[in-house]
Amino acid sequence: MISFKIEKGYPLNMGATPLKDGVLFAFECESDDCGLVLKNKKTKDITRIPFGSEHKYGNVYSAIIKYIDYDKFVYRFYADGEEFCDPYSLRVCGNEKFGVKKDNYEIYSEIVKIEENTVSDKKAFIRFEDSVIYLLHVRGFSAHPSSKVNNKGTFSGILQKLDYIKELGITTLEIMPAYEFEEFEKPDEKTALIAKKAETAGENKVNYWGYKEGFYFAPKASYCATNDPINEFKEFVRTLHKNGIELIMQFYFPDRIKQHKIYEVLKFWLINYNVDGFHLKGNRIPFSFIANDPLFGDTKLLYDYIPENEIYDAAFVPSKRNLCSYSDAFMYQMRKVLKGDEDTLKDLVYFTRLYPEKSASVNFITNYYGFTLNDLVSYDRKHNEENGEKNLDGCDYNFSWNCGLEGKTRKSSIVKLRKRMMKDALFLVFSSKGTPLIFAGDEICNTQNGNNNPYCQDNAVSYINWNITEDGKEMLEYTKKLIALRRNDLNSVLNREFSMLDRAHIGFPDLSYHSDEAWRADLATYNRHLGIMYSDFDPKEEIITLHYVAYNFYWKEITFSLPYLPSNVKWEVIFTTGDTVQKEGEKEDSKQGMKFELEARSCAVFKVIFKKSLLNSSKK
Repeated sequence: MISFKIEKGYPLNMGATPLKDGVLFAFECESDDCGLVLKNKKTKDITRIPFGSEHKYGNVYSAIIKYIDYDKFVYRFYADGEEFCDPYSLRVCGNEKFGVKKDNYEIYSEIVKIEENTVSDKKAFIRFEDSVIYLLHVRGFSAHPSSKVNNKGTFSGILQKLDYIKELGITTLEIMPAYEFEEFEKPDEKTALIAKKAETAGENKVNYWGYKEGFYFAPKASYCATNDPINEFKEFVRTLHKNGIELIMQFYFPDRIKQHKIYEVLKFWLINYNVDGFHLKGNRIPFSFIANDPLFGDTKLLYDYIPENEIYDAAFVPSKRNLCSYSDAFMYQMRKVLKGDEDTLKDLVYFTRLYPEKSASVNFITNYYGFTLNDLVSYDRKHNEENGEKNLDGCDYNFSWNCGLEGKTRKSSIVKLRKRMMKDALFLVFSSKGTPLIFAGDEICNTQNGNNNPYCQDNAVSYINWNITEDGKEMLEYTKKLIALRRNDLNSVLNREFSMLDRAHIGFPDLSYHSDEAWRADLATYNRHLGIMYSDFDPKEEIITLHYVAYNFYWKEITFSLPYLPSNVKWEVIFTTGDTVQKEGEKEDSKQGMKFELEARSCAVFKVIFKKSLLNSSKK
């Protein structure tokens, strides 16, 4: 048994902090019976060191263990006879293999020294207006055998597919919880009660997603290819930045996590790992406090709701928007639009025009919770039987449509319709105001076989299958073109305020709405088609640019009459999700111009560029 010298500490840092002549330990505890447990890595010998009242500051116990060779030990704290891993651990041991645990497994905290200010890479703040977000699960992204990467299911696996991500046109990765958490635990009382109601065994399930209380200061060891999570994660961030890609981390904080700790967690990852942003999940997030801290001034902060009035003065408009709302509103409303539900055109108008002045918004039609894009158009109902809860878990209201047949099929008419529906879905995301987001795998028609809640599926159900089918290849090429369209044509058109007036005096308002007839928007509840025209004017070159976006979510083809143009100027189809045919020989007048027929359930973008002088010469 080794005898350790203990001195009074100071609770400036929680957890374990190596000093020149020892280690400072500090933890929160309300019990008088508490202390430190040290375990020798080699001999497995255990030493318990009690902390007394002289080590207590408020509800924090702090002591310095002098002259300890900390590389040889791991530790835990105890209170009232119960041991627990340090919630401020920088590194956790015993949890290195994902989902592979014995019933009596134990985890300990390691004593490590993390050098501050060692992250040398410079991150570039990419405006939300210029961002395309790609949401993924670190393990699920490359764990499938078809990924053909080394170190599957790790940060390294993501980096090995970096060329793919860049070619797709992604600017920002959002990763699901990648801090340390115990994915394998015995069922608690709540889980046991749910299992009893569902008449299941309540077996020990894997928490694949990680939305639970975790060790928020430690990168997840099982997502690492090496035994050095700290430096591996730093290199992961560095490599993303070198390739011009941002990293946004998800953090889930249950209600019991105190707000000051939430702030400490985010500050730690910002300073020590140089991440670009955080998507915060939880009910008690001190969002306004964090957003008002100048330290986070160029850090992207995403949350369900942005309380602008608590952060900014009424007349203040930030020079760059780093706050972003991340809600389900767009997803569910646009799914109704996609299906062709009645009375949805007003929602299409709203979301294609929504542009908060002081904060941004994210648009997505699928996410980790719910159906994948492929399943959204293949299933009317959830199929979560494999979760072991008799299909009682997961959302019952998905606003999906199976296109006429539930599940997989080879029927050509249904396959064709589903492809067009998937293209329309992504088109809605990228043709609307707000930052577009893609759920990883949707661009290659990945499926979860109708499971809309695979939180416990650490297997092929949740993994991306990289054996891309012909339909998947077609969807991938389509997605690349769609992202390029957004960046090259629609980005400048969408990211501005509209007055719906002709302020440039060019004969066209900056924004106008149309239906099958130009200049007449019919938003009747039974209509399912709409035309939106955006105008732009370059006063220096005297050039007018018009974009006309046509949406047809009706089950029959619709003929659109586009606005009349000057002589010798014609609309050009630059993008379409289905067949678009010009109606030759149709009569034009001073309002109704060229006519195009859009295939059922399809969308298209038309464009024209011409000199302003042509307007005068074409007047009769």
